[in-house]
Amino acid sequence: MKILVTGAAGFIGHALSLKLLARGDEVVGIDNLNDYYDVELKKARLKQLTEQDNFTIHQCSLEDADAIAGAFKQHRPQRVVNLAAQAGVRYSLENPQAYVSSNLEGFVNILEGCRYHEVEHLVYASSSSVYGANTSMPFSVHHNVDHPISLYAASKKANELLAHTYSHLFSLPTTGLRFFTVYGPWGRPDMSLFKFTRSILAGEPIDVFNFGNHQRDFTYIDDIVEGVIRTIDNVAEPNAAWNSSEPDAATSSAPYRLYNIGSNNPVELMHFIEVLEQCLGKTAEKNFLPLQAGDVPMTYADVDALIADVHYQPSTPVEVGIANFVAWYKEYYRV
Repeated sequence: MKILVTGAAGFIGHALSLKLLARGDEVVGIDNLNDYYDVELKKARLKQLTEQDNFTIHQCSLEDADAIAGAFKQHRPQRVVNLAAQAGVRYSLENPQAYVSSNLEGFVNILEGCRYHEVEHLVYASSSSVYGANTSMPFSVHHNVDHPISLYAASKKANELLAHTYSHLFSLPTTGLRFFTVYGPWGRPDMSLFKFTRSILAGEPIDVFNFGNHQRDFTYIDDIVEGVIRTIDNVAEPNAAWNSSEPDAATSSAPYRLYNIGSNNPVELMHFIEVLEQCLGKTAEKNFLPLQAGDVPMTYADVDALIADVHYQPSTPVEVGIANFVAWYKEYYRV
């Protein structure tokens, strides 16, 4: 197939694009290579992709309506995976306008491109952060998510609402994936594993928020990519049993689906750090701090729906995933 992937130079977009190319798909990438984090890392990911056959890159922002419309018109992709977004819960407290531009205006441009160019299926990145103030564990796509506690989370909830509207009005099949904490080689420098590794190797203290009482549903990148590809291939359909009197939040009478995509196995942050220390052969100096604004103490994904519908089965333990990341980090940065 011809598949358009936004955020192709990003962590998940890069890994997904490589896997799609390896199985014979043609990939059209979109990325603006912004400086939210190290641009050189993004360029290195992109270099791997441009060395492959059947990959094309458009360097533009999602909020550039003309550029996005032009990419759709030129390539006419059969399926679209929207991974580009302004990421980060904490940064949303500092620069809310960036989230409105990319995650709202930009997402509407993607929806419009799909609407007018007969795209067969739009898969888009949502986030576990939409669960916000919900404390019922594990998080289920059937739970209410009307109480986000960060602007980033609110923008992702808005994406789900916008997608449903297009599914309902224009019969556009859409599937939202609520990603839980993704980690692995080529990861994002603004995320904990990358930051911890850099600081520990430099002999600097690491900030451990919520006094180390966090639990996260850490999910290895290969497991995530496998789940995304299975979802791309499983086009969303209307739920014939959907009842407007007792509406299911994860499905619809329109071709619309929501799934959690995580490991279904929350790990204590302190254990995560211990494994990293073992892989690095160094003990971290820890600076224990309170819970940050907009953050949640625990995430835990119920992935039963994704298992049932696409046979998703995450299998990488953190001991293996962290070791793989450390090996990549040392090679990439010549440590």
